[in-house]
Amino acid sequence: MAPGGNMPKTSREIRLKRYPKGMPARDDFDLVEVKLPELQDGQMTVRNIVMSVDPYMRGRMSGARDSYVAPFELGQPLLGEAIGQVMASRDGTYPVGAYVTSMLGWREAFVAAGDQLSPVDGKAAPLAAYLSVLGMPGLTAYGGLLRHGQPKAGQTLFVSGAAGAVGSVVCQIGKIKGCRVIGSAGGPEKARWLKEVAGVDHAIDYKAVPDLTAEVKRLAPEGIDIHFENVGGAHLEAALENMKVHGRIVMCGMIAGYNERTPGPPNLMRIVRRRLTVQGILFMDLQDMGPDFELDMPRWIAEGRVKWHETVFEGIEKAPDAFLGLFSGANLGKMIVRLGPDAG
Repeated sequence: MAPGGNMPKTSREIRLKRYPKGMPARDDFDLVEVKLPELQDGQMTVRNIVMSVDPYMRGRMSGARDSYVAPFELGQPLLGEAIGQVMASRDGTYPVGAYVTSMLGWREAFVAAGDQLSPVDGKAAPLAAYLSVLGMPGLTAYGGLLRHGQPKAGQTLFVSGAAGAVGSVVCQIGKIKGCRVIGSAGGPEKARWLKEVAGVDHAIDYKAVPDLTAEVKRLAPEGIDIHFENVGGAHLEAALENMKVHGRIVMCGMIAGYNERTPGPPNLMRIVRRRLTVQGILFMDLQDMGPDFELDMPRWIAEGRVKWHETVFEGIEKAPDAFLGLFSGANLGKMIVRLGPDAG
């Protein structure tokens, strides 16, 4: 029996109509209604509650097959992380009513085997937090900064995209580790959140400063020890110009160039002259830090040392708009699409 008796028989899903050239558009996506298949032995029906949209998905929309992850297939539902509730089951892995996470987002409901799902505790925070601060963005921030940034008390940390899902957590872990943190984000609301909620020492609204490099220099006259890069472009140029000798740069993303080819910053020679360490990171390479993350992050949340924010779009039909909003800076914190109520 399904919780509340609301057994889904059909599902709406978002499919990719064409591989976008440059900035994706709304009409690159299709909204399609499908009938859910009958349950077979070993399967269960899951109703999605919340789903994630993330910048890395743009790479999967290029059609390129030489990347670290396979491209989305045209005419097929898109894929991404989601949290849902088991509504019916012919599999003993999860009971009806259990909350689970999967990579079968971009759809309202689905039928899958238990080995395609993972359990969600749901006790440390609301469900959507397991897509952000307690999920992939949180572990990316935690592992990337601690393993490769190696923060130490008294050092200066500069974070681009600091009000995003990853950057906001990086800023707060930096403060926990005793760093002086400078966060850059676009717009006064984001800068205010960084200062008043995330607790950074300095928040830059990069849209309001005429010279980002000069502003970073003003705020860090002795230089930057660690830079966590989420944006690229002018932010990477500003960081390179202000890094200390033997500084460390953690390259998480470069969203400024995801939709078009952009030249690299003109001051790359700073890497050589200042003997910098530059490390690219992927979530999949940080999963061995999961046990430590699962101990530290819930404790920091309970202590009020890590906070988060979500920008929420309602309904599967809004999923493309939420995704496109990532590239215009529409999100403060994690971009989430809510597909249904928490309890079925």
